[in-house]
Amino acid sequence: AAGNMAAGRRKIKIEKGATFLWNLTWKDNTGTPINLTGYTARMQVRHTINSTEKLLDMTTENGGIVLGGALGTIAITGSATATAAIADNIKSGVYDLELVNGSIVKRLMEGEAEISPEVTR
Repeated sequence: AAGNMAAGRRKIKIEKGATFLWNLTWKDNTGTPINLTGYTARMQVRHTINSTEKLLDMTTENGGIVLGGALGTIAITGSATATAAIADNIKSGVYDLELVNGSIVKRLMEGEAEISPEVTR
């Protein structure tokens, strides 16, 4: 098990009109991948923590996140359509990534999102 390690912090970049791709592997403190069989995952990007609007909403249920079972891999995809739909005046946001197994919710990653405008559209 991963224990109660705090969520990792990482700044992500979202390019409007381009597919957002992020691949990571959840490993324990010995570097062994954590088996994600039975888990679901969800990641939301919002302008601020208090924003009701989700700029991006990726889940295992909607196909935006694919978990790799025993490999511990997490493949996150935000469609180009979804990134293009982010309002032009929004240049930044916040996100977190949660993994869910039954009643256990683990926040794996969190941080800021930089949103870069699309020139070619």
